[in-house]
Amino acid sequence: MLRISKLTDYGTVILALLAAEPHRSLAAAEVAERTRIALPTVSKLLKKLQRSGLVGSTRGSHGGYQLARAAHEVTAAAILDALEGPMAITECSGEHSHCGLESDCRVGHAWQRVNGAIRRALNDVTLAQMAGTERVVTTATVPLVRMNRVRLG
Repeated sequence: MLRISKLTDYGTVILALLAAEPHRSLAAAEVAERTRIALPTVSKLLKKLQRSGLVGSTRGSHGGYQLARAAHEVTAAAILDALEGPMAITECSGEHSHCGLESDCRVGHAWQRVNGAIRRALNDVTLAQMAGTERVVTTATVPLVRMNRVRLG
C-alpha cells in the first residue's frame, strides 16, 4: 500500500495553515494550538521544513514561521521530498538504484514508469490547492449528460 506517514500528513496540515496566512509569521505554539498537533511534533516538523527550504523563520518577539515561497509554487512532490525523502515505489525506481536484481529484472522498467506517473501527478498539485486557497483545475473531461423530464399521465 502506498501511504504517506502521519508526520508527513501533519507537516502538510502545518503548511496549509501557513499558506492560509501568507503575510503573517506564526509561532510554533500558535501553529500547535490552531492545528491541534502537539507542540514537540510541530517544532520538529517546522525545523525539518525549514531545513528543506519550504519554511522560513524569524527570531524575536514578533518572529515565527512562514512559507519561504508562495503556496502555488510548492508542490505535493516537494512536500513529500522534504518530509519523506525522494519518492521511489521500488528500489529500482528511485534516482540512485541499489537493486541487485536490476540487470536481470523484467519488471523494473514498468515500475519506473509508474513511479514517474505518480511523480508527475504530485507535481501537478500545489500547496495552494491543498490548502483550499487556489481552485483545483482538472485535466480530465467529463461529458455532461442532460436528462429529459418525462411527464406521466
